Amino acid sequence: MSAERPIDRLLAVMRRLRDPETGCPWDIEQTFATIAPYTIEEAYEVADAIERADWDELRGELGDLLLQVVYHAQMAAEAGHFGFDDVATAIADKMVARHPHVFGDAEVRSAAAQREHWEAVKAAEREAKAASDGKPASLLDNLPHGLPALTRALKLQKRALRVGFDWPDLQGVRDKVNEELDELEKAAPDEQELELGDLLFTLVNHARRLGLDPETALRRANAKFEARFRRMEQTSDAPLGELDLATLEMLWQQAKRS
Repeated sequence: MSAERPIDRLLAVMRRLRDPETGCPWDIEQTFATIAPYTIEEAYEVADAIERADWDELRGELGDLLLQVVYHAQMAAEAGHFGFDDVATAIADKMVARHPHVFGDAEVRSAAAQREHWEAVKAAEREAKAASDGKPASLLDNLPHGLPALTRALKLQKRALRVGFDWPDLQGVRDKVNEELDELEKAAPDEQELELGDLLFTLVNHARRLGLDPETALRRANAKFEARFRRMEQTSDAPLGELDLATLEMLWQQAKRS
């Protein structure tokens, strides 16, 4: 008899954790809604490990993310919706359907052609889903509202770009950034949030024009700020809260140079 596959063991562990009589009280009381934030968090931890090229940690983080899939699938099975095998089958079927040049007779000669084909297939899937729901199809369908705001803004703009809805050049985007900044400065207090949103949305467009991912850029800026601020704390002879602004700025510049 062959040894138990690791995935089968993991599925069995989750079933045991969720057992109403012998499972873990905390795991038993969880729902899709309570687990969803952990799923998002684990995905970010995977991305963080990749960015730091920490492969040992990545192995563990991928396991944590896989556990989230298993968790949701187990809860779905308990509710009679679907099981883990259905999840695996559905994604395998989707990958086969979206890669006819690999699993069929179609020919795709470049990565660019593959991306074009991929988008055409996804567009057909959106139209089919809209038809089944009895709703008019939109180019903006199937963009999850739970995405980070910067990421969703980027995806919205890329969708709109498919029909040519964009500024003709980078200068147009820069002019719009300046315009939105002016509007923010002149806005009434109850309008400032909307104007700030417009400015951030335009900056996302600017990032896209430069070939940058705004979410990644902001994460790296956060990491840089954190590292420098911690350096300030380590090199200061007194608590930072007791220092004046000029001294804090001096420590900041020292941290930048280091």
